[in-house]
Amino acid sequence: MGDKPIWEQIGSSFVQHYYQLFDADRTQLGAIYIDASCLTWEGQQFQGKAAIVEKLSSLPFQKIQHSITAQDHQPTPDSCILSMVVGQLKADDDQVLGFHQTFLLKSFQGAWVCTNEVFRLALHNG
Repeated sequence: MGDKPIWEQIGSSFVQHYYQLFDADRTQLGAIYIDASCLTWEGQQFQGKAAIVEKLSSLPFQKIQHSITAQDHQPTPDSCILSMVVGQLKADDDQVLGFHQTFLLKSFQGAWVCTNEVFRLALHNG
């Protein structure tokens, strides 16, 4: 991993950490957000650490498993990292679904936090 640019290393580490937490105990995700963080989940807007964790914790499944197909990371002009993830998820006994998720990461008080996040299932409704 040492040959990758630092933003790719940070982005990849964040993505791995995020999905490990999400799949194991999504109530623990609060540590990656700040009060100014924004989440758009399937078109619904949430702002603030508490509102985001409440939304993620209340999703209607008992267990979930994410499989990452691809991830891309870019540095932004204001020293943030933009990360886009494409993958599949399986919730409870439902069918496997594709998803897209984008994160904007910012260094805040010595740690990388998610300031903006957008999630969409990859559904094609004709």
